Amino acid sequence: MKKILALLLALAMVFSLCACGSSEAPAEEAPAEDSAAEEAPAEEAPAAEGSVYYLNFKPEQDEQWQALAATYTEQTGVPVTVVTAASGTYEETLMAEMGKTEMPTLFQVNGPVGLANWKDYCYDLSGSDIYGELTNDSFALIEDGVVYGIAYVIETYGIICNTALLAEAGYTVDDINSFDSLKAVAEDITARSGELGFAAFTSAGMDSSSDWRFKTHLANMPIYGEYQADGITSTAAIKGTYLDNYKAIWDLYINNATCDPTELAGKTGDDAVAEFVNGEAVFYQNGTWAYNDVKSLGDENLAMIPIYIGLEGEENQGLCTGSENYWCVNAEADEADIQATLDFIYWCVTSEEGTSCLANDMGFVCPFKSAKAAANPFVQQDADMTAAGKVPVSWNFTTMPSEEWKNGVGSALTAYAAGTGDWDGVVTAFVDGWATEYELANG
Repeated sequence: MKKILALLLALAMVFSLCACGSSEAPAEEAPAEDSAAEEAPAEEAPAAEGSVYYLNFKPEQDEQWQALAATYTEQTGVPVTVVTAASGTYEETLMAEMGKTEMPTLFQVNGPVGLANWKDYCYDLSGSDIYGELTNDSFALIEDGVVYGIAYVIETYGIICNTALLAEAGYTVDDINSFDSLKAVAEDITARSGELGFAAFTSAGMDSSSDWRFKTHLANMPIYGEYQADGITSTAAIKGTYLDNYKAIWDLYINNATCDPTELAGKTGDDAVAEFVNGEAVFYQNGTWAYNDVKSLGDENLAMIPIYIGLEGEENQGLCTGSENYWCVNAEADEADIQATLDFIYWCVTSEEGTSCLANDMGFVCPFKSAKAAANPFVQQDADMTAAGKVPVSWNFTTMPSEEWKNGVGSALTAYAAGTGDWDGVVTAFVDGWATEYELANG
């Protein structure tokens, strides 16, 4: 509790994990009975001494985590509770739960920025079995020899395409390898939308179930461009060198979509999914985690292409690939619960049941020695691009200074689309907001 009080006093703003993994619709907290322990026969699994409480970041995988937890409990007798935070609320939920007697034993941070708030609560994983399963140390959060967190999934995002509709419009994905070619295709589809019966892009919903796609994932592109140009990996003061490019791709999205730009504030992630799977739009920005939402179209009709914004050399650009999902074990938990948690996550990444669920049911690419290949065409497309020499775009949004910064950018994007604000408002939120939030976070 002393650490929680210290954390509350130190934080001027609540930092939040982004949505790489955010769901198109918030998940409900799992009822306790969903993860209640079921005693296995004594000869198969002795009574457990500890228990696991996992505060899950990814609403879109809640059902799968509940099932996996139940399987583990059946096999071992160890009670595993999975509670899933609603989209965009993880940091607040974590802070609230850490103040309770029954704290999460397993939680997540989004990288170095997120780790800064929770470092004192992180058990050193350097001697753990799961750390030994990592294929590379680059997938761990390590400072001064202490392993604070371990990435459990590598994900990819870009622009998902309905290739059947694209073909109806007279194009293939091979026709798109730059912002200029993407713009030409999208605007041609818009010009012929009455004839074709579909739009270029789904609606860019700006409610909490969807805005992370643009205030975080799309915003990564100008940050990536600036970091690459300046040879840096983070900054206290973003310059906004490529914000004209950010405006160009945002304009393309909102002016060639299923709805008028003024309607975006009322659109949701569910709306975008429905528009895409119902054949109302060719393009839909999202990631590998969205495969289950769109697979009804058939793998043969799905492809993912890079997000092009007009960066130099982008014809050699790949998809946006990285991780912001790091497991941390709560060092403040009881010793028995710590061990139970370590055993659970090791089982998840080594057992037949765990590796199959992660790969097949969740569609995860996992950085562990026993990981199975994900049955997800977007994952294979990313691998194919990389093998062909395309350079993946790194996830630089993990360096964004705060959730408040993201919210400021999102509000400015929405106002610009609605015509109640101008692009200068987006620039101010992006550049000035970054400096302000960085100072608040770092003193």
